[in-house]
Amino acid sequence: MNFEGLDPGLAEYAPAMHSALDPVLDAHLNPSLLQNVELDPEGVALEALPVQESVHIMEGVYSELHSVVAEVGVPVSVSHFDLHEEMLWVGSHGGHATSFFGPALERYSSFQVNGSDDIRQIQSLENGILFLTKNNLKYMARGGLIIFDYLLDENEDMHSLLLTDSSTLLVGGLQNHILEIDLNTVQETQKYAVETPGVTIMRQSNRFFFCGHTSGKISLRDLRTFKVEHEFDAFSGSLSDFDVHGNLLAACGFSSRLTGLACDRFLKVYDLRMMRAITPLQVHVDPAFLRFIPTYTSRLAIISQSGQCQFCEPTGLANPADIFHVNPVGPLLMTFDVSASKQALAFGDSEGCVHLWTDSPEPSFNPYSRETEFALPCLVDSLPPLDWSQDLLPLSLIPVPLTTDTLLSDWPAANSAPAPRRAPPVDAEILRTMKKVGFIGYAPNPRTRLRNQIPYRLKESDSEFDSFSQVTESPIGREEEPYLHMVSKKYRKVTIKYSKLGLEDFDFKHYNKTLFAGLEPHIPNAYCNCMIQVLYFLEPVRCLIQNHLCQKEFCLACELGFLFHMLDLSRGDPCQGSNFLRAFRTIPEASALGLILADSDEASGKGNLARLIQRWNRFILTQLHQDMQELEVPQAYRGAGGSFCSSGDSVIGQLFSCEMENCSLCRCGSETVRASSTLLFTLSYPEDKTGKNCDFAQVLKRSICLEQNTQAWCDNCEKYQPTIQTRNIRHLPDILVINCEVNSLKEADFWRMQAEVAFKMAIKKHGGEISKNKEFTLANWKELGSPEGMLMCPSIEELKNVWLPFSIRMKMTKNKGLDVCNWTDVDEMQWGPARAEEEHGVYVYDLMATVVHILDSRTGGSLVAHIKVGETYHQRKEGVTHQQWYLFNDFLIEPIDKHEAVQFDMNWKVPAILYYIKRNLNSKYNLNIKNPIEASVLLAEASLARKQRKTHTTFIPLMLNEMPQVGDLVGLDAEFVTLNEEEAELRSDGTKSTIKPSQMSVARITCVRGQGPNEGIPFIDDYISTQEQVVDYLTQYSGIKPGDLDAKISSKHLTTLKSTYLKLRFLIDIGVKFVGHGLQKDFRVINLMVPKDQVLDTVYLFHMPRKRMISLRFLAWYFLDLKIQGETHDSIEDARTALQLYRKYLELSKNGTEPESFHKVLKGLYEKGRKMDWKVPEPEGQTSPKNAAVFSSVLAL
Repeated sequence: MNFEGLDPGLAEYAPAMHSALDPVLDAHLNPSLLQNVELDPEGVALEALPVQESVHIMEGVYSELHSVVAEVGVPVSVSHFDLHEEMLWVGSHGGHATSFFGPALERYSSFQVNGSDDIRQIQSLENGILFLTKNNLKYMARGGLIIFDYLLDENEDMHSLLLTDSSTLLVGGLQNHILEIDLNTVQETQKYAVETPGVTIMRQSNRFFFCGHTSGKISLRDLRTFKVEHEFDAFSGSLSDFDVHGNLLAACGFSSRLTGLACDRFLKVYDLRMMRAITPLQVHVDPAFLRFIPTYTSRLAIISQSGQCQFCEPTGLANPADIFHVNPVGPLLMTFDVSASKQALAFGDSEGCVHLWTDSPEPSFNPYSRETEFALPCLVDSLPPLDWSQDLLPLSLIPVPLTTDTLLSDWPAANSAPAPRRAPPVDAEILRTMKKVGFIGYAPNPRTRLRNQIPYRLKESDSEFDSFSQVTESPIGREEEPYLHMVSKKYRKVTIKYSKLGLEDFDFKHYNKTLFAGLEPHIPNAYCNCMIQVLYFLEPVRCLIQNHLCQKEFCLACELGFLFHMLDLSRGDPCQGSNFLRAFRTIPEASALGLILADSDEASGKGNLARLIQRWNRFILTQLHQDMQELEVPQAYRGAGGSFCSSGDSVIGQLFSCEMENCSLCRCGSETVRASSTLLFTLSYPEDKTGKNCDFAQVLKRSICLEQNTQAWCDNCEKYQPTIQTRNIRHLPDILVINCEVNSLKEADFWRMQAEVAFKMAIKKHGGEISKNKEFTLANWKELGSPEGMLMCPSIEELKNVWLPFSIRMKMTKNKGLDVCNWTDVDEMQWGPARAEEEHGVYVYDLMATVVHILDSRTGGSLVAHIKVGETYHQRKEGVTHQQWYLFNDFLIEPIDKHEAVQFDMNWKVPAILYYIKRNLNSKYNLNIKNPIEASVLLAEASLARKQRKTHTTFIPLMLNEMPQVGDLVGLDAEFVTLNEEEAELRSDGTKSTIKPSQMSVARITCVRGQGPNEGIPFIDDYISTQEQVVDYLTQYSGIKPGDLDAKISSKHLTTLKSTYLKLRFLIDIGVKFVGHGLQKDFRVINLMVPKDQVLDTVYLFHMPRKRMISLRFLAWYFLDLKIQGETHDSIEDARTALQLYRKYLELSKNGTEPESFHKVLKGLYEKGRKMDWKVPEPEGQTSPKNAAVFSSVLAL
């Protein structure tokens, strides 16, 4: 409300006088006000005024029901009826807020909002209340806890706010602009300039924003652009209040007179249809507030500051008999509000009193209010006091429930076992410095632990790795996240935060600013995402896998090729491997190897991820080798033929396989030689613990040419004998895969020790000397980096925790031996490229990827990959030719320095898998991708269902002359079932937080022809058979019933997911345009990546910015006069309706050439939707596209 021109006596209320903590009674107050009102010792009045015991309320006539005191002597500045609960909110000039519950006005909560400024407007939301003061917007829970506190500029003077939707707020005041604030991010998103400054009142209707100015003008602004559409010059002095209802706008204010401003007794009324004023309404009171109270008619309530209230029709005459009087304690009424149900009126006066007027004895403030939460009653006072200084005080004075049932803590002896907690080992530093006197040892405190606190492990150390996986406790004692300082932020486990819109408003670009595609982690068994990325960035593997296609339903090579195709198409958007992991879960060997994790183990991090990913690495290479061995591409390999390139070998075998000779020598002298091959090697570490330098090349050679003593059968001795097993290499692989096997503290210490030795040797190599008891200082490094020192000296950070070389050189000797050595940059400069030496059995392998296990006790750990992305990938994605190392952490992708890929701080970053590739590998393989999907996939196919032939067919397959061309329209719709329910939690503020979304599976896919003589007739209507357990068939929304997906009893056209997926892939590759409603979710669940220019989604075609999405059912009723989706959804009906809507869109927008005219159509659509509450009227006789004549040809089959 605008207070200009009001009673001059209000100027006497100085801000200091209204402090809620001032116990002195103001001289302006009526002394009788304090009768029977108690003040607390601090001087704040918290009790309500006494009200008459019986108040007679005449039904339909407003009369006073209750009066209470909010704050004694402090004027009420604003009142507001809660829109969600039965509560009345009151704000004072002293910045204090008070809420009252129900028509009895029982005090619910009371708290200070601002220490100096008055509360100017209150707005209730679902989770709390918004309070606006001069330059502060505060969002608080109904109990008084602060949700956010948004400070505006000190020069701002805000007076009004308007909630445009659930998350957007407009704030205006005496300045020349209006702020738009996003309540989700609590940030200013827009600043709209206002031609006429001083916006003190804002309202909203279906057509306009209304802004009331201090100059007496009212401006009408567009809902979308906020541009001024019209302006009413209502009063010459100032505006007091206005309200809008339907097509009418009524305003009251002040007119300029010779002596100043005078209250105008004529209300200005405007017709919003013709944008002109109608006959002013003369009233018999001095109007200060007005509100429409539409019950049976559009009547107005006009209130004066002296307490007079008059009801009248805005287009009729005011009757003096319709005036009633409010009896304020103070001289003036300061605020007025009407409840949403129109059953209650609230008045606040200048003495801090609130008056409630109702038209019924038991009014409700809202048509549908939710239940209000109350604080639990305190039971402490009812218990007897206990004096803990009395030793003989019986504890039985504390009441406990008497029960005869077994207590939860009373475990049976069969289910419990004594587990004493072992004392942790004494610190090694204490033992080193200890001095013994008799049997007592004395040592100085090393200060490595908190005083009087010893950390205990709750779980006993299991087989090998648990003791190492625990990060050492921090000596500085971080309270909340003691391990967070060790794990770099980009290496931490990333999670998707879901909102009401699902993934639509999650900012993936914040985590990935490249054009490469990440992988989403919320799918079961997505721990292998990093390894999928490693295989994808191996160029021969990427090309050869995508060229593979077979008839097996669950073929990992096929599914991996489909996933690689999605990664190729993506321009930075994340993909998900749901279909690949679905096939992975069906492989019996994967389950037998323990590679299928339960959801509980995956969420809690119980599985040993390092060991798990190494087993997965061996499994996937073996499985791909078997899948591709059946279908070999003849020209895939250009190299000369040999024993390792036999016709029975696969391309995976050519890339990864290493042929070996296993020799077994018995002590009797007999020797057995057996040929074999392996796809990867496992590191075998030496037993020496002296701490001497041991190159990685030496450990690798020891692991490849393994020699060990074991018991084996000897044919000569005819019994088991101790034998010496040796392994010799016959041919080296093109891609060298190494499992690190750092599964215990012993291997971790070996890596740590070798990294320290390598660090000291590197410093000596660059001219520095390090003593055993002295750290290397920064001054020494400055000397090394000086011109007198060695040029291009690496930094100290680059040399720390590095043992792994970037390149290794391997040479086959004449006596079947193998020489392995680290290949450094210096060697590269001395020897030159190793390409010429390849003829003599010399090969150089470059590090291409490292997969590491991140130890983080907060999240259970995670797996990430460092990958060296080659030139061909950068050329395709970014148009540049260079190589760069990247970190792949699910959907987080970030370029890194190459040294970071080989740095392993064993406290939190443990190596798991290494990939080395041979120099010039790509030149040996045909890297052309030939799409293996042919048009024959669209032709007729047999159904898996046994009963399907007994029923009518719902689609006509495409003929050869109907094969789609580039740009053809195809109507698409899909239906889904739920495999796993959504996992969510309730926060303390009552809001729901989605932890893991529901896992959906496609159950039915329908494609209809978009042009030609058979337009609208489906050519694909496949029900997808599933072997996984369905939790919810969602029959109301999908039309899928139990049994429809079972091949034994289904009467539908049942196919495999792979079969239908190939059909859609062919349509995408051929370049058709898909028309549908909500296709983004459909393609996501089907696991398809479709270019945006091939998607025509009606949910976005018929959508206005910042407005709600409109359902297909409402659009069909509004534009096509069709009533669809009566009882259940049908994908044929939905796909055909989407096609018709697209045709309607082209007609209304003149093929997109007249956007302005189409915008007017959309405005009419949204206005109609609001009036209908977005509900389609119930039909008398439902009609749908199924009944159309075009469908008869299908039924004739």
